[in-house]
Amino acid sequence: MSTFLITGASGGIGSAVSQRLANSGHQLVLAARDIDRLSSLQRSLPGEVHRVIAVDMASDQSVATFSERLESLDVKLDGAVLMPPQPHAANDPLPDPEVWRTLFQASFIGPLATLKAAISRMRPDVASGQRAKIVIISGISSAQVLGHYATSNVIRTAWLGEAKTLAFALGARNIHINTLSLGGTLTPVYRDSIARRAAAAGQSFDDWLNTETDNVPLRKYGEPSEVAVAVEGLLSSFSDHMTGLNILHDGGFTRAY
Repeated sequence: MSTFLITGASGGIGSAVSQRLANSGHQLVLAARDIDRLSSLQRSLPGEVHRVIAVDMASDQSVATFSERLESLDVKLDGAVLMPPQPHAANDPLPDPEVWRTLFQASFIGPLATLKAAISRMRPDVASGQRAKIVIISGISSAQVLGHYATSNVIRTAWLGEAKTLAFALGARNIHINTLSLGGTLTPVYRDSIARRAAAAGQSFDDWLNTETDNVPLRKYGEPSEVAVAVEGLLSSFSDHMTGLNILHDGGFTRAY
């Protein structure tokens, strides 16, 4: 049985990942901003050893408090799933400096500090071959530029550089770090967004979805449960000779080689 930190645990993807890992018998440390939603998720999971810690990655103080709390739990982490808050769609390639500062704090600086705290609790046994695994949840603008995602294009590629850098820095300690970049994923929030657009156009949900996924080779968006399967694989022995990779989970949508 392993112990994993899951950030963004109360969201659609985080909940699916947490459910799958808990069903597989792992212990979890669940982290997100809303402690009530975290506690509700904790109660819904099998097992009685899961812990919850509130953290707002946009706040240095909140991240510092999270780090202290994680230290006080005195748990050894076998891995972490980091879900940096996603920048909202925006097509301004030259936003004001304050916009960049806010975005980088919430989507890069704070999450990286959170990850640093998690890494401090990872102590894989190099002699016995025991490994620790980190999965960063990203988006496909990490692999190709997307229109209307100007700031996201920059922040996602920043995470790729950081993951590759950490792969070299942590490899000798048997700590792996890979990025899972998602395409369209039918979280509850995204389903609601599709439903609103379909209603405004006078179409059914299914008809709108069929049109929207026409340029995806598999003709569908991903499901949170499918993301959870991929995350579990990257946390397992499947990735024992993989680190520093950006893996696309997009139904084949990305055109880049």
